[in-house]
Amino acid sequence: MTNEEILAEFKASEALLEGHFILSSGLRSSRYLQCARVLMNPARAARLAEALAASIPENIRNQINAVIAPAMGGVIIGHEMGRALGVDAMFVERPTGTFELRRGFRITPGAKILMVEDVVTTGLSSREAMIAIKAAGGEVIAAASLVDRSNGSADLGVPFFPLIRLDVPSYAPDALPPELAAIPAIKPGSRAEPAAA
Repeated sequence: MTNEEILAEFKASEALLEGHFILSSGLRSSRYLQCARVLMNPARAARLAEALAASIPENIRNQINAVIAPAMGGVIIGHEMGRALGVDAMFVERPTGTFELRRGFRITPGAKILMVEDVVTTGLSSREAMIAIKAAGGEVIAAASLVDRSNGSADLGVPFFPLIRLDVPSYAPDALPPELAAIPAIKPGSRAEPAAA
């Protein structure tokens, strides 16, 4: 898929939003990607996952034993990547604030894992998920995401394959450009809450 085709999928599902958004990192942005919307259509999710799987070099694809994604945002794309790659898909979650495998999921010691996210902004949750995967006995050999919006700054310590890079500036709350400061801020997504500008 081309970048234009990928963006068309986001726009068709109303997943690419414009306004003043508070990201989960606390930074502010004028654009927000609600990946849950683009993935709510199973056929679209499958197309995007197949394109993402195809973007991973064959020598890495052939080593992957399982896909693990951080909950909640990564669960759907992780499942679809497991399907696209023909391997099991699991997820880590934070019942007490730290990622861990639960629900009877187990990793064969030394298994080669692809860690999959929906969106990578700072890479913090990806790195935390990778720590949990290692603690459970897996070896993360690569990471993938639908979107890299880190502006190239996310270092995950393994080869990283985003389907698309969306370089949208993000700002500290006290360093907003005037046009963004003039718009009320909202916190979209799974951790949405009313927010003040």
